[in-house]
Amino acid sequence: MAVECIWPLGATLGEGPLWDARSGALWFVDIKQGRVHRHDPASGKQDTFEVGGSPGFILPADDGGFVLGNGHVLQHFDGTRVTGELGRVEMAANNRFNDASVDPSGRLWFGSMDNAEVDLSGAVHVYDKGAIHVAGGECSITNGPAISGDGRWLHHVDTLGGLIWRFDISADPMLRDGEVFARIDPKDGFPDGVTIDSEDHVWLGLWNGWSARRYAPDGTLVQVVEFPVANITKLAFGGPDLKTAYATTARIGIDEAGLEKQPLAGGLFSFEVDVPGAPVTPVKLG
Repeated sequence: MAVECIWPLGATLGEGPLWDARSGALWFVDIKQGRVHRHDPASGKQDTFEVGGSPGFILPADDGGFVLGNGHVLQHFDGTRVTGELGRVEMAANNRFNDASVDPSGRLWFGSMDNAEVDLSGAVHVYDKGAIHVAGGECSITNGPAISGDGRWLHHVDTLGGLIWRFDISADPMLRDGEVFARIDPKDGFPDGVTIDSEDHVWLGLWNGWSARRYAPDGTLVQVVEFPVANITKLAFGGPDLKTAYATTARIGIDEAGLEKQPLAGGLFSFEVDVPGAPVTPVKLG
């Protein structure tokens, strides 16, 4: 399976890839540079928008714009600029939002983390038509969550713990009585962002693992895709048939000697898959 760097932009901490079917474009953020990026595969046009702060994710909103998770605040983004605030979370000053997903009913599930990656002050939150509550999943670095197509199973990543947890949220929007879905050996890297395809298989990006993985719904590892860079942060599926996988990567923490070995670190990558991804439900704003 051929992995290609389609935009060698050298993101410090590329994250949150989103295929937006409305615009036929791939969107993602650079958390450390305070930027939103847009890649149009049809025209080849690539744009960068300065939003400031620490944008952790971008997801579609049901009004045609986007929800941007930035620092402690959920912002509305119209495709070129931030246009307002949708809500905020009171949390430790050194915390920030990190990753997010939308369930089939339009609820936004998003994680927070300790920016110093030490304190167990991160958690999963839920934005439901304007109201925000903490759902659980406390750890230092949250990633995901990713939610099954039927809305039942939520996969929550404890990055430093090397674990992907699975929770049944069908009856209660809280993370209770979870089970370990997959355990990643530290020698293979650290689990980063997750997404789910149309067969409810879980795709995982590995930090310092030089690869992405695909897990069956029972947690069995079924596929490994190798990359020429170490830090794969998350995948999204796009294109007209949702069979193009896009992967964000990062170069933060890699010294000069390391960058000589992986000059494409921080680039946007793509490869083709046999099983398509799943469409992203827009966030219900009200």
